[in-house]
Amino acid sequence: MSYELYYWPTIQGRGEFVRLALEAAGADYVDVARGSAAEGRGMPALLRFLPDGGQDAGLVRPPFAPPFLKHGRLVVGQTAAILLYLGPRLGLVGKSEAARLWTHQLQLTMADMVTEVHDTHHPIASSLYYEDQKPQALQRAQDFRKTRLPKFLDWFEAVLESNPVGGARGGPYLVGGRLSYADLSLFQLVQGLRYAFPKAMKRALKNAPRVAALHDGVAQRPRIAVYLGSERRIAFNEDGIFRRYPELDG
Repeated sequence: MSYELYYWPTIQGRGEFVRLALEAAGADYVDVARGSAAEGRGMPALLRFLPDGGQDAGLVRPPFAPPFLKHGRLVVGQTAAILLYLGPRLGLVGKSEAARLWTHQLQLTMADMVTEVHDTHHPIASSLYYEDQKPQALQRAQDFRKTRLPKFLDWFEAVLESNPVGGARGGPYLVGGRLSYADLSLFQLVQGLRYAFPKAMKRALKNAPRVAALHDGVAQRPRIAVYLGSERRIAFNEDGIFRRYPELDG
């Protein structure tokens, strides 16, 4: 049974964290909104699940917004919850309850960081254009570069350093001695931040060599390398979470 991923078809966004897990596991999945409406996919197929799109899917528990995953009759929304569901099914999380909860905690922390990245270019409201809040964005981005970015990276660096088996079998890894969905998500964070804040990230990663090594190791994994070079990988752009506005990079 294929997994059906529902996310906006022109941006990586929060859906990319789910795509990476599906790609790394070689899972059978459909990126529904990127398909043809004539085949029952495309944006109409996504919007029918949402309240402002008519919500004609008849769901008792509808998702608030993309991304959401449909697997059989089950629909799961929110990136961290989707990965919590997929992790054991794709072999991307440890078997113990402690490992699953710790991986989920790492993912939730990354979700906090993603929100802070988004707020560097939209600090007042998502409904306003960047140009409508540029002075506030400059101030917010400065604080992010100087305080929040180092704080997050320092914490992930400490997690990697404290993992007793994280350097085994092609690591470093955040949890245990093999790849988890948290590693894939940290890769995506580093990749996105390098796009959005190239100068700030170059400085910050000098103090986080294990984070940089994790990123490079994930990028070299065969399935991920193929995915990154394929048309399935949407390019970063100024409509997604990670946006390159040079003035925000200081």
